[in-house]
Amino acid sequence: MLSTIFINLAVLLVLSLLLWWVSVLWRDSSIVDPCWGFGFVVAVWLTALQSVSWQSRSILLLTMVSIWGLRLTAYLAWRNHGKEEDYRYRQMREHHGARFWYVSLFTIFWLQAILLWFISLPLQATLVGSADNSTVLSWLDMTGIALWFVGMIFESVGDLQLAKFKANPNNAGKVMDRGLWRYTRHPNYFGDFCVWWGFYLVAVAGGAAWTLASPALMSFLLIRVSGVRLLEKTISDRRPAYRDYMQQTNAFFPGPPRRTSQ
Repeated sequence: MLSTIFINLAVLLVLSLLLWWVSVLWRDSSIVDPCWGFGFVVAVWLTALQSVSWQSRSILLLTMVSIWGLRLTAYLAWRNHGKEEDYRYRQMREHHGARFWYVSLFTIFWLQAILLWFISLPLQATLVGSADNSTVLSWLDMTGIALWFVGMIFESVGDLQLAKFKANPNNAGKVMDRGLWRYTRHPNYFGDFCVWWGFYLVAVAGGAAWTLASPALMSFLLIRVSGVRLLEKTISDRRPAYRDYMQQTNAFFPGPPRRTSQ
């Protein structure tokens, strides 16, 4: 198992190095974002090519990860097409100046590769150990599939609803508070949360319960670092109406809208 997962790490670092070089040529570090989901697809299929035994659980995981990762990559690539570099990377570029070209390798591309590798450990460990697992799927597998499906609904439907909302010029400057966005301010992040805990339950069924830190880290990033907190850091300043939305709507876990005093 150790040889497989460290080979995966080495490959991911090399691929991210190549992606970084493209970003230097294009002067656009935003190309790293659509590659996040695809990186997990690469990680699981790389593991499969090295060691997987084609049992029910391994086929299940490969299918689930591929559907999730390719959908996310396709959506982000479509959303970012034709747009300038994301403001996060522009701020970093301005801050580091001439040093940004090599600083970005460590702080953006290789950092993402290492995070991707660590978060995908439940998937890698389950696939490596699939030869020793039962071919019969358990209730944990079924629960994981159900949670993954709920997450996929929140992610895909939430993204579609937001895309349609933004495409309507009458909604310019308005806050999206319809559909799933009525019950949580971040249905896509909540969906991602469910997807990864669904993966973990399948991993537990496959004997990889020791990888608990991976979905825990993903949850922490979604809620406290690069997800909810980062996105909402300045949004209320840029769009004052968002403050009312924050008072009425749960930040992460879905719930009924709250009434506010007028």
